[in-house]
Formats: sequence, C-alpha cells, structure tokens
Amino acid sequence: MLIIAGTLHVDPTDRDRYLSEVAEVTRLARAAPGCLDFNQSADQLDPTRINVYERWESDDHLNRFRDGDGPALELPPLRDASVRTYRVAGVEEA
Repeated sequence: MLIIAGTLHVDPTDRDRYLSEVAEVTRLARAAPGCLDFNQSADQLDPTRINVYERWESDDHLNRFRDGDGPALELPPLRDASVRTYRVAGVEEA
C-alpha cells in the first residue's frame, strides 16, 4: 500500500478556486481501481495550506490513474509543496 501525504501552499485568495478545480480529480481518483482514499482539503488554521492525503493499493494503480486522461485543469500557482510517498509494509486496526 502507498500513502501519499503532505501539504500544498497557495495564495489565500486562490485556495477556494484551487480546491474547486481539483474536486473532479478527487471524484475520478475515488472511482479508480486501487484507490483506497483521496482527499485534498483546506487546512483549518492556515489560509494558504491545502492538505493532501491519498491511499493506493499499489504503484501500478497509482500510475495508471496518473497516466490516464484526467480533466484539463487551470490551477492557481503553488507557493510551496511538500508531498511524500510512504510505502506501508503492514496495517493494524487502531
């Protein structure tokens, strides 16, 4: 399993537009084979921050989604991004 998590930063006046634009990507990702979760959301405290969280069954599933024909997006520019991929060897109930 892969977890992709991190943060994006945009101008505060652009955040709502950014999230509106990626809503269709979220819908498509969640419907894609191998997608266990997908979310980009506004941070509750920082008006520039967007939290990124994805879970995928495998690299193959993620790559098939990323290489597919997604919607054409006109996103506001990012000020900064820090997103990482985590490879999970095991999962336990919390």
